[in-house]
Amino acid sequence: MSSSNPYQDDRGNKDRSITNPTGQGTAMPRSKSGAVTSAPGGPFLIGEAMTGGYGKGPDILHECTIAVDRGEIAVIVGPNGAGKSTAMKAVFGMLDVRSGRVLLDGEDITALTPQDRVVKGMGFVPQTSNIFTSMTVEENLEMGAFIRKDDFRDTMAQVYDLFPILKEKRHQAAGELSGGQRQQVAVGRALMTKPKVLMLDEPTAGVSPIVMDELFDRIIEVARTGIPILMVEQNARQALEIADKGYVLVQGRNAFTDTGKALMADPEVRRSFLGG
Repeated sequence: MSSSNPYQDDRGNKDRSITNPTGQGTAMPRSKSGAVTSAPGGPFLIGEAMTGGYGKGPDILHECTIAVDRGEIAVIVGPNGAGKSTAMKAVFGMLDVRSGRVLLDGEDITALTPQDRVVKGMGFVPQTSNIFTSMTVEENLEMGAFIRKDDFRDTMAQVYDLFPILKEKRHQAAGELSGGQRQQVAVGRALMTKPKVLMLDEPTAGVSPIVMDELFDRIIEVARTGIPILMVEQNARQALEIADKGYVLVQGRNAFTDTGKALMADPEVRRSFLGG
């Protein structure tokens, strides 16, 4: 029986050099069907004791754990090369988790591909190449709803309420927008899937401080709707200021884990990662 969704059997990037095509680790044999098993309790989303890297390369993560619960903003910070984005991609299934597991709302999803995780409710916004530049703003948002079979006009209206500039520029090519506006398109497109959790990789990279503050304000608004947000951010001080929970990674390992406020007040964290 043919599907009404033309992308049903062709979702996701097929470039094996940048994504994990099987969505699973190599250390623990798993069902090829990608069946999930129940694991009640715990955070809404957790990458638990993850060790792994890309392809046959060396491990980048070493028993790294990151998690976020409903309505929370959890941020991952640390020095360059600490494995922040790698940890995010591990949770999303884009590299081999050789040991450890990923749970979403109590289900073990370690065996699922990234595109299957989107269907399960994970919205992911990569740092770069995260919009279709030749398409209009509205067409970008429509592409975000490609897995849905219901009427998504209400969701689009909510995105326009959250990012009014996008409604104003909805017929403009997304590639003509400023960096901050492009990021709003990318986040808006992810929200069009009606995600259960939103993952943002360096959402403020390359934007001005004013635009960064505006993006953080919008991220807070999204979290207040109950959607958990897991975010990698290079602007550690500003990110920890809005974070319910913070993870400081060093060389792929958890160095510090606490509330954003507690990490901001920790003398060692301030001295080592926040410039004193």
